[in-house]
Amino acid sequence: MTPAFSSWHDFFAMGGYAFYVWLAVAFTLLPLLALLTHTLLAHRRLLKEIQQRQQRARRIRRAQRKNSIPPAVAGE
Repeated sequence: MTPAFSSWHDFFAMGGYAFYVWLAVAFTLLPLLALLTHTLLAHRRLLKEIQQRQQRARRIRRAQRKNSIPPAVAGE
């Protein structure tokens, strides 16, 4: 099997079509990287929101338990 390009220069030149080839590569990889970044940030934001909701629910439950104790029992 013989290599398609004889040197790195030939590889990067892509037979005279380098501008179009590398532009297509960039237009493919940049949106993929943007999508990956957006997904990771959204995941992090979602986990933080879930944690905040759980903490709020715990505070509400504690407050409800505290307020549901009858005054006669609390004073004894």
